[in-house]
Amino acid sequence: MEVTCQCTAITFTTPTPHPIALYHCHCTECRKQTASAFGTSAVFPAAGLFPLSAGLASKLGVWTRPTDSGGSMDCYFCRGCGVRVVHRVRGADGVARDTVNIKAGLLGGPLDWRGAPHIYTRSAVVEVPRGVETWKGAPEGMVGRRTGGDTQ
Repeated sequence: MEVTCQCTAITFTTPTPHPIALYHCHCTECRKQTASAFGTSAVFPAAGLFPLSAGLASKLGVWTRPTDSGGSMDCYFCRGCGVRVVHRVRGADGVARDTVNIKAGLLGGPLDWRGAPHIYTRSAVVEVPRGVETWKGAPEGMVGRRTGGDTQ
């Protein structure tokens, strides 16, 4: 899938043709980051994107914030338009996950958003659709595990 930021300075192809998982996140950080009610991310393998090419790295800024689990999240954004592009979580030991979250609104191509789980619903400010998988916090591993969630 093609990824393009708002000003088109950032363009790259995802490591695989389809995401491993897709989710709608209602946490306060995603709400602030999107300036909206929730954020939608597509999970892809990090291999094939990281390490970043020199050309892509030169166009991205990075801001790192703490996570609920004691690790950190590297938040990559376009230096031109400021759009958030990719998130990569690091554990408390500093080791990066083998997956990355690409902001789904930047993906070109067909993507079925309807059945995606809603996570961090404890912070939701809009009604979550009935019949979808929900999580009050984060699913284990944050890659769309289908066990242990609540159905609304």
